[in-house]
Amino acid sequence: MIGPNGAGKSTVLKCVCGLIPIWGGKIYLNGEQINGSTPAQNVSRGITYTPQGSQVFHDLTVMENLEIGGFQLHRKEAQERIAEVLEFFPILKTLLNRDAGRISGGEQQMVALTRALIQKPKLLMLDEPSLGLAPNLVETIFEKVTQINEETGVSIIIVEQKVRDVLEISDRVYSIKLVRIAFKGNPDELKENRERLKQLFL
Repeated sequence: MIGPNGAGKSTVLKCVCGLIPIWGGKIYLNGEQINGSTPAQNVSRGITYTPQGSQVFHDLTVMENLEIGGFQLHRKEAQERIAEVLEFFPILKTLLNRDAGRISGGEQQMVALTRALIQKPKLLMLDEPSLGLAPNLVETIFEKVTQINEETGVSIIIVEQKVRDVLEISDRVYSIKLVRIAFKGNPDELKENRERLKQLFL
């Protein structure tokens, strides 16, 4: 999901996960209407969300942050899931006892992604996962997002400002402008039409 700042992209994600109420319309997941559901109810349904800015609990360790991701699971199952999802980001295994506020921004983003996967989501929503990251880390995060999608089958919605990068890994693109869908279709249509892409952001 792409578009200029203030278009409503992050608001869409927050509405889907239940953080803010919708003004109109309906939201469905696998044919079930979920309007008015709480975030906890939506997590139980298989919706997880990582907000902008590597949102971690800075005063908790990396492991404690991950354990929060499994709050709806039995302890043994949560530990098993943590071990499974750490395979996507093995560097975190060496940081489990570190305070999350004392690791790099890229590592914090990995913690946030790992935490969101612990519930075995059906829908994973990522709000600007590249925000504040160095170019080499942006590439790493997008590679991991692709790997997660391919290996787990989870559907992923990404809100992202690094448009050219995200178009390379997307199956479908929606552009929001002035709180309306200005474009929907195949990413190749925009990759090959720079003028059209420019118009969507002006």
